Amino acid sequence: MSNRYAVILAAGQGTRMKSKLYKVLHSVCGKPMVQHVVDQINELNIQEMVTIVGHGAEMVQAQLGDSSHYALQDQQLGTAHAVMQAQALLEGKEGITIVVCGDTPLIQAETMESLFNHHEQAAAKATILTARIEDPTGYGRIIRNENGLVEKIVEHKDATEAERGINEINTGTYCFDNRALFEALRQVSNDNVQGEYYLPDVIEILKNQGEVVTAFQTDEFEETLGVNDRVALAEAERIMRKRTNEAHMRNGVTIIDPANTYIETAVEIGQDTIIYPGTVIKGKTVIGTECLIGPNSEIDACEIGNETVIRQSAAHNSSIGSHVNIGPFAHIRPDSNISDDVKIGNFVEIKKAVFGKGSKASHLSYIGDAEVGSDVNIGCGSITVNYDGKNKFLTKIEDGVFIGCNSNLVAPVTIGKGAYVAAGSTITKNVPGDALSIARAQQVNKENYVQKLNLKK
Repeated sequence: MSNRYAVILAAGQGTRMKSKLYKVLHSVCGKPMVQHVVDQINELNIQEMVTIVGHGAEMVQAQLGDSSHYALQDQQLGTAHAVMQAQALLEGKEGITIVVCGDTPLIQAETMESLFNHHEQAAAKATILTARIEDPTGYGRIIRNENGLVEKIVEHKDATEAERGINEINTGTYCFDNRALFEALRQVSNDNVQGEYYLPDVIEILKNQGEVVTAFQTDEFEETLGVNDRVALAEAERIMRKRTNEAHMRNGVTIIDPANTYIETAVEIGQDTIIYPGTVIKGKTVIGTECLIGPNSEIDACEIGNETVIRQSAAHNSSIGSHVNIGPFAHIRPDSNISDDVKIGNFVEIKKAVFGKGSKASHLSYIGDAEVGSDVNIGCGSITVNYDGKNKFLTKIEDGVFIGCNSNLVAPVTIGKGAYVAAGSTITKNVPGDALSIARAQQVNKENYVQKLNLKK
């Protein structure tokens, strides 16, 4: 097998996106477009990858890190000019170079592998990735000879009526013999209306030299979609989401309504889990088997065990065990660690808290900056008072504690093992184990007091 190299074109500013964010860093299903391209290329046997960067170069390098080398295109003078920026890194090396745009997030490793193989088998100097499309308006047409080899690429504006009837189009992804590529690039002219150096001109140069130029046609035009504006970005998101959801379903996950379920590409989900509509699952979330998620829930960067139920709730950057029941309308905020068999019920908010096995906070509570032991019952409306206006403090609730309804636990405070806190208490001091703590004003009833107020006159 020949050495393989990759050049990713990622220098375009993307003015049609109308955004402060560099174009190739716009996300599709939770991952920047250029990262999708790099991840697919990394599945191939590539010796060296060069990303051509321009505006926002530092941000692209920060995203991709050491997975690529970089070359700077200071001025945007066309695609051939962009590839020329890799000259110092690749020129003279034996092998095959794939050139792919950083704004084509849907392209797949299998397609690029097939492109490489076709190129090698044809002993070609250049191979164009093509696709067939019902309406090819605006695309460059692939003109083949009687042997099926490529004669030329004709841009739509330059095509004859007969050529415009051809629906095989240039997708903008190519394989080249690396040495031939850089030799031909020196001959590319900018004698055109835009005054730019175009990569398809390399095809004509090689053809005029009598070299073999072939085309490999992908079965899926969708994967060649280039994203130049927000409309195309939404279309790429739709296609990627469909692809992602189908992969989960084929792996044994039930998705009730795939069109209304939003799962990012890094998510892992176990078999026999059911995802209900309106659910958004983001980041590096891992969900176990036989869970029920949704409807209308948001899960972001969480680890979730088996047979856990999360209904109409949000959970972020937390660990959630097995046989846990969350919701409806609960909020699990970052850095929470919820053990097995826990119940977090209606309108309960958990923040940076540990919940031991079998503990419950069933209704209308806020538990923040807390360590909750096992088999603890936190009554309706009870809260940990963790903030004094300047600092946060820890509340410890040990195993087997019962917290009565509408209690305030003013941190820092510890409720000892097996203790009871009476309903309506405001606890400001530690409670010993197995004690009953009552911290509320004594009830006073004033007979006939209402009549003295004369409120009904």
